[in-house]
Amino acid sequence: MSYLKKNDGLWILHNDKDYCMGLTAEMAETLGEVTFISLPKIGQTVKSGEPLLEIEAEKAVQEFKSPLTGVVASINEKVAADPAALNVEEELDAWILSLREIDETEFENL
Repeated sequence: MSYLKKNDGLWILHNDKDYCMGLTAEMAETLGEVTFISLPKIGQTVKSGEPLLEIEAEKAVQEFKSPLTGVVASINEKVAADPAALNVEEELDAWILSLREIDETEFENL
């Protein structure tokens, strides 16, 4: 079973093992063509409310804070190599990273 939530320009999809995150369609439209993305490292612990990633685009530079506390399980290598890959039609194709070791209550309270 999977659950989708949106928080401050990011969508968070909980599937059976991970919490995958990406840009909402609305945020992608606000930013325009993405030119650079700063990503955390796999295995890094991130804390809710602390900086998670930064995206530079044609219309703005946006810092995103982590909506959850957890450990970075994976990053989208395609996006890391070519940030413009975030400019896609289908919102869920614009995934950036996934987290593990999340407190489910924290996710439910988003």
